[in-house]
Amino acid sequence: MQRFKLLIEYDGRPFSGWQRQKNAPSVQETIEDALLDLNKGERVLVQGSGRTDAGVHALGQVAHIDLERKIEADKLQGAINHGIAGHPVSILSVEAVDSNFHARFSAVRRHYIYRILNRRAPLTFNKGLVWGVKHPLDVEAMHDAAQVLVGEHDFTTFRHIHCQAESPIKTLDYIRVQKVEDEIHISAGARSFLHHQIRSITGSLKLVGTGKWTKTTLQDALEAKDRAALMLNAPPDGLYFKKVEFS
Repeated sequence: MQRFKLLIEYDGRPFSGWQRQKNAPSVQETIEDALLDLNKGERVLVQGSGRTDAGVHALGQVAHIDLERKIEADKLQGAINHGIAGHPVSILSVEAVDSNFHARFSAVRRHYIYRILNRRAPLTFNKGLVWGVKHPLDVEAMHDAAQVLVGEHDFTTFRHIHCQAESPIKTLDYIRVQKVEDEIHISAGARSFLHHQIRSITGSLKLVGTGKWTKTTLQDALEAKDRAALMLNAPPDGLYFKKVEFS
């Protein structure tokens, strides 16, 4: 049995998310289907380093698979990409790894980026790939306010009501808000995130950017530990699973 590490990018718009579901297309199932012929009709479990919601994209999702068949990594990459042709998913690289490697449990930090296109004009090419916000946003105020979220906190306010994590306590290693031409990028890194945590934080920072919230308002929302304190949840469109760090 050989274990392989896959580096994957995908456009999340056609999918119900990363995780396989019964009656909806997923990225995981798309890759697993492509492996059926390679594995003589037997399904191979593709284990990802993190789940993404419907409409959320990935620049550097990582997964691993186990194959009994002997095959070179580059040939496996080509075979999977051939099998997923027609879907907005690409296997960027394949690497043979030790059996101790696990895409989820070996990860020590996950990085996300959220893209906001801040302009009056409506979206065209980037529709579904960014969050279009027409009103001018104060990037400096957003970045300054975001720093109250860094460190270990109870993030219940920024957690989806159906989140399956055992605890709402997470440690946010960093969060940065930067202007890149007419886009605003919100970057964050942590060992793990709660369901909707980045989208909820982004929605709150948008309120700061428009002046409806202040740094103190954001601090109060965090300390409330109550989902009812959240006023805005950003759409999935602009969220990207950027990369994973491993031990």
